[in-house]
Amino acid sequence: MNVIQELFGVADKSVLITGGSRGIGKAIAEAFVKAGARVYVSSRDAESCNETAKELSAFGSCTALPVNVASADDRHRLAVELSKHEKALNVLINNAGAIWAAPLAEYPESGWDKVFDLNVKGTFFLIKELAPLLTAGATAADPARIINVGSIDAFHIPGHETYAYTSSKAALHQLTLHLASQLASKHVTANVIAPGMFPSKMLAGTLERKGIEAMVEPIPLKRLTGPSDMAGAAIYLASKAGAYVTGAVLPVDGGYATTL
Repeated sequence: MNVIQELFGVADKSVLITGGSRGIGKAIAEAFVKAGARVYVSSRDAESCNETAKELSAFGSCTALPVNVASADDRHRLAVELSKHEKALNVLINNAGAIWAAPLAEYPESGWDKVFDLNVKGTFFLIKELAPLLTAGATAADPARIINVGSIDAFHIPGHETYAYTSSKAALHQLTLHLASQLASKHVTANVIAPGMFPSKMLAGTLERKGIEAMVEPIPLKRLTGPSDMAGAAIYLASKAGAYVTGAVLPVDGGYATTL
């Protein structure tokens, strides 16, 4: 085994990725599948989830477990279904998320609740459901990993009115640090990857309206966050190279946070 495989290899690890059917989640899933992990993708859109699993299965092991992480019943069902495939979960990547934009005077309570129910509450209670699987195979040398996908918007305030989104991501960052402290004794790490502007469905409208050049102008490295940027960060945290990292928030934003 060469040093790259030894440090960054994730072959044979079991990996669950929520929001794994498109965007950041799909990019991360593809990287893990190609690296030899057993990957499970989850999404509330069953058709999209199944299509992604079928597509990625051409490169390795990828199974669809479609659920709505915002639903308590679905979270429990996901844990039950996953336990039929795996005795232990090595890596949990919480990527499923929602956004809601509206002027302050018009911001609906239903929109706020939708964002927090998925981005914070859903993530926390899914971790609770999966805790037995996460601890089942965790060791001091090779901890189980929780990787939460946060956002640069948790500490870099956007110009648009996405109040619930920025607040929920800040809450998720703090929740992750709290989990890192509590779960360390069980050999489970918890970290955040905080992407900058990723060309996802969430950003599509802004990109179309402003154009790519205007979007990247304030970013020091002058480009958007790409699929390999997110996938590489996730593999690092899930591999031996990241085994001693916990309670960290890793910005993957091209230096955008430095422009505050």
